Amino acid sequence: MAVKSEKLTFEGAGGETLAARLDLPAGEPRAYALFAHCFTCSKDIFAAKRIAGALAEGGIAVLRFDFTGLGHSEGEFANTNFSSNVDDLVAAAEYLRANRAAPKLLIGHSLGGAAVLAAAARVPEAVAVATIGAPSDPGHVAHLFRDAEDEIAAKGEAEVDLGGRRFRVKKQFLDDIAAQNLEPALGALRKALLLFHAPRDETVGIDNAGKIFAAAKHPKSFVSLDDADHLLSRKADAIYVAQVLAAWADRYLGAGAGAGAGAGAGMEPAPPLVADPGGVAVRERDGARFAQEIAAGRHRIAADEPADYGGDDSGPTPYDLLLAGLGACTTMTVRMYAERKGWPLERAEVRLTHEKIHARDCADCETREGRIDRIDRRLKLEGPLDAEQREKLLKIADKCPVHRTLTGEIKINTELV
Repeated sequence: MAVKSEKLTFEGAGGETLAARLDLPAGEPRAYALFAHCFTCSKDIFAAKRIAGALAEGGIAVLRFDFTGLGHSEGEFANTNFSSNVDDLVAAAEYLRANRAAPKLLIGHSLGGAAVLAAAARVPEAVAVATIGAPSDPGHVAHLFRDAEDEIAAKGEAEVDLGGRRFRVKKQFLDDIAAQNLEPALGALRKALLLFHAPRDETVGIDNAGKIFAAAKHPKSFVSLDDADHLLSRKADAIYVAQVLAAWADRYLGAGAGAGAGAGAGMEPAPPLVADPGGVAVRERDGARFAQEIAAGRHRIAADEPADYGGDDSGPTPYDLLLAGLGACTTMTVRMYAERKGWPLERAEVRLTHEKIHARDCADCETREGRIDRIDRRLKLEGPLDAEQREKLLKIADKCPVHRTLTGEIKINTELV
């Protein structure tokens, strides 16, 4: 099948323009995939191009892009870290979702493999994940900066040599990778997983594959790359990975179902979730028990229950989302009022909790029996506001539209469609 490649750009998580390529089959793609390149590499490294090309030949379109500050993308590498790479991946998925179709397959090479594992829960449409030479801990790359650790600690940053190129690395990068822990994400992955790793990989040891495999749940598979090097620089090795990956992905993309039992098991793939204008759409995520995908305009949100309640903890709970809506409405309302008055409000922050309490414990509630819902909202206002301004903004918080909806009479109509 003939393959074509399109150059395109999209906005990364930090607002920078990121350069990308979309490898497409000659006909209509049957699915889309997202590829994350190795640490300090680019979308144009041979392994990425060959794997994307092989998948496109099999009818799967692949978006590969340069992370912020690398390749042809805007931004400063020194200001990025593992967390920002994960956010860039989610932004890439959002671009595909809005302009083509959400990715059903996530592929990551080296640190990009760790990034797709961390990002997977935030791409609810993805049913399969594949990694190539991925570290089990993003902190694995810290050894690359060992000679510069003292300088980074003393000055906050240092120039380091990575693969013959000079990069400026800041302390925040080391702090970020040290704080990462992939194990919870692996345990809650609930997507088919394929690990490629070479036993002789001198950059990321084979023990990393063992740790990832042990932490993940089935279906999971491992493919040994024999004497391949970390970057798959030999053409034959890259072609082998591409062919195996394409054959493996076909099983899951064809079925359209994710890992494990639950909603969607054995069903045909659902079309992309799109909300009606001005509304919100919610749908169970394939292969999960409670996990949901939510569409609100061009935005996508995940929802789930924590593990204690039988969920995978892949997103906020419904009550978390309810509190988030009230909190966002509160700070927006306070901000609009302060701007209209010309008051020096620098930042508004609100923290909320929800609980069920006995009605008899609420002195100013009309209900006197049973239990009622109670939301505690703590508003923090920063800036040189006087006492009168602060008191007025506190009262304005109660006038936010979501607050009025929650405390007013609500009628909810439900019908089958």
